[in-house]
Amino acid sequence: MRLPKIIALVVGILSGCVLLQAAGAQSCGAHGVAVQVLGSGGPELQDKRASSSYLVWENGKARVLVDAGGGSALRFGQSGAQMSQLDVVLFTHFHVDHSADFPTLVFSSWFEDRARPLPIYGPTGNSFMPSTTEFVSKLFSDHGLYGYLSELYVPKEQGSYKLQPHNVVAGETPMTVFHDGDLSASAVRVIHGGVPALAWRVEIGGKDVVFSGDTNGNGPGLYRLAQNADLFVAHNAVPEGVTGVVRQLHMPPSVIGKIAGSAHVKSLVLSHRMLRTLGKEARTQAEIRKYYNGPLAFANDLDCYEVK
Repeated sequence: MRLPKIIALVVGILSGCVLLQAAGAQSCGAHGVAVQVLGSGGPELQDKRASSSYLVWENGKARVLVDAGGGSALRFGQSGAQMSQLDVVLFTHFHVDHSADFPTLVFSSWFEDRARPLPIYGPTGNSFMPSTTEFVSKLFSDHGLYGYLSELYVPKEQGSYKLQPHNVVAGETPMTVFHDGDLSASAVRVIHGGVPALAWRVEIGGKDVVFSGDTNGNGPGLYRLAQNADLFVAHNAVPEGVTGVVRQLHMPPSVIGKIAGSAHVKSLVLSHRMLRTLGKEARTQAEIRKYYNGPLAFANDLDCYEVK
């Protein structure tokens, strides 16, 4: 079983790059800090991947959930995580492929022994996208889509489990919006067409992990947020050379490489892999290597990356 890893490492060295290996999904985060990719795909079902979602583990406990796209609730269960463990949920934006499984996760938590509030942070809204508080209210308030779970929105007992949504008004300078012991989360506004969107930096156990979310990479915000990060999870939703509307939504590999290289991130994971980028890994890597030479990995569902 060791031979394929040795061959991969030798090939990586000979090609002038370093490959970042994913650890076993079953033991993710047992010691230290790790990021587990619950969903490595986009909105397409044909890619046979769950949509965007990530867990940040520390010493065997799942502490942070970033996004909850379709299919990620199943991956959450497969990871061995518990909703009762989470300290915070962070949303980058509310496209379906980043938020559809949130009600499923909340309903699952109904059956767990959670006795403390669950903070939820995400972007503000606009004329066609809800804010974070609106998103949660429209799902779980008395007259929401899942009003039968409204006790989780307005609990009957003080101090019991309650969903606590917060709108984050972020600019291009990183702003810390959550802090609890050794865990904090900072955000910047990023450009994803006309959709209000955030990128996140999670600081935990002395490690720093940055999640780009969906963005075209314009502006200095993401670069500032990613400075000297131990791990940068960037979305590889479009190939190099793409133009038009999709380029206004997503950053091509060269932009990912420029941000990773100029921000001096220690390792890079590419996720949100869509049909238009699957099979183009060689060119994607070549474009990124023009600017960034650190460890690099293409994510799959349930891959686990130790943050060193």
